Amino acid sequence: MKIANWSDGEVKDLFNEVEACKKNQNPLRYAFEQHAKKYCRKPNSVRNYYYHEVDNLMNDDKRCKTLGVDIQKHLKTHFDNFNKIQEEQLFEDIDKLTKQGYSVRSACLKLSANNLTQMTRFQNKYQNMKKRLSGKENIIQFQQRQKSLTENDINSLFMGLVRLIKKTAVEDFLERNKKEKEASGFLLKKAFVDLQKKDRQIAELREEFERLRLENSQLTKKINDLTENKQEKLKRHLEQKHFQTSLEN
Repeated sequence: MKIANWSDGEVKDLFNEVEACKKNQNPLRYAFEQHAKKYCRKPNSVRNYYYHEVDNLMNDDKRCKTLGVDIQKHLKTHFDNFNKIQEEQLFEDIDKLTKQGYSVRSACLKLSANNLTQMTRFQNKYQNMKKRLSGKENIIQFQQRQKSLTENDINSLFMGLVRLIKKTAVEDFLERNKKEKEASGFLLKKAFVDLQKKDRQIAELREEFERLRLENSQLTKKINDLTENKQEKLKRHLEQKHFQTSLEN
């Protein structure tokens, strides 16, 4: 038997997925998305069919038994409306938790004892109240039950100040470290350039030294050659003189 292109097996599978989702306190859209992927349908179509089928099964016990569906697990939960005192108390409780570092969602989850449905209700109520407070002049006047800071408030302020100081210290350290790295990089680059200049100067000095050594060697050779020539001339002169002296005698 098929209902609007949905077989009994697929319908039963969808209701089982919704029940599992509720049991794990996950949003129902997870079940719709999972079913849509599994049966190649669109999540919105699955959602619309589910709520339509819930309405049908509420008046069809026989089909509920055929599908093995406990319709009580799929009825919408109805909540009583908040009265003014409850609204004030809820807003105050959420506001207090957010000042302690909680997000609005985590604060609502804490106040709802991890009940996702109740958490969503608290969150929506809180957001609506904030809009009313910021958008209208006739706002709800909350009772000032606390005129002095509690120990928890003081601790929260102190921890917030500590976190701010730590964050500032880390940022200052990172900024100094950045500047020191930049300075070190500049000094290292300058030292490298200076070293290259020194290497060029050493190479030039070596060339100059080699040139002077060669010139000195050449001068030394010339001096030696001149000395040898003079000695040779002196020797010949002395020999000639000695020869003339011998002839005269």
